[in-house]
Amino acid sequence: MEHVFVTGATGFVGQRLLGALAQEVDGFSSHVRLRVLTRIPHPDYESVVCDLQSDNVPDDALNGVDAVFHLAGYAHDLHAENKVENRYRTVNVDATVRLAELAVASGVKQFVFVSSVKAGGPTVLGQCSSEKDQGAPEGIYGRTKREAEIQLLDIGRKSGMNVSIVRPSLVYGPDVKGNLCMMMSWIDKGRFPPLPEIKNRRSMIHVDDLVRVLLLVAKDERANGEIFIATDGNPYSSREIYDAMCHVLKKPVPKWSVPKLLFDIIGLMSPRLQYKVDKLLGDECYSSDKLQSLGFKARRSLREMNETAF
Repeated sequence: MEHVFVTGATGFVGQRLLGALAQEVDGFSSHVRLRVLTRIPHPDYESVVCDLQSDNVPDDALNGVDAVFHLAGYAHDLHAENKVENRYRTVNVDATVRLAELAVASGVKQFVFVSSVKAGGPTVLGQCSSEKDQGAPEGIYGRTKREAEIQLLDIGRKSGMNVSIVRPSLVYGPDVKGNLCMMMSWIDKGRFPPLPEIKNRRSMIHVDDLVRVLLLVAKDERANGEIFIATDGNPYSSREIYDAMCHVLKKPVPKWSVPKLLFDIIGLMSPRLQYKVDKLLGDECYSSDKLQSLGFKARRSLREMNETAF
């Protein structure tokens, strides 16, 4: 692959992907020509300026491109779903399908789509869900990601363009954003109480290992037309996540914890609080056995979240 197109290039995963493509990583030449889709011109790479919420990707955006890594998406809006559903659908489904159709018309050979484990529906308590455990996705984010997956696979079958889909579990790594960043900040400030060990299981993956997954499925013919869940292979309990963050922050791990009963009582106060307790202490376990069958093995664990894999 000599000419690669990346959307979502300025995001947490996208920046690491660009860095990997600019090096000699996992069989990709450091001489790969990169083109990115951004809302403002990128200072280092050839740019196609486009806002997927309001613009169509220019017809010539993929001229000469061999492979597309489509990372851009819309997620984690705090507004009520009915107020932003159109935005989710516009970016996650309509823009994705248009980009894939343009890729076919432009002769692109490989299309890699970053979806989400949410597209597979809810996990089952006590089990690590695989790609075969497809349920009805909960929430507009998961539903739109699943709709995009279905249409992309259909486009791939009809056109002959290789399409591979990756469903990352929760991504960690240097400069992580969102809830993990907030949790680490509160632990660092002594404001996050030690969680109880209840043996729940939550799947995660280092951002650089996720990048390695994207590169792997882009070059392995066995990945064509397939969906892969990406984890580091080591489910963590919420307490293990807490302890790992203390390790990363070089803070002593408390020998005590808040009793689980207190969280149960908090959850009874309102559905909103119960949702937060479930997100903190619930199970979200996934199997990446299918991905490992291609030869993937994670190089980093949560205790190494601030280290890099390449």
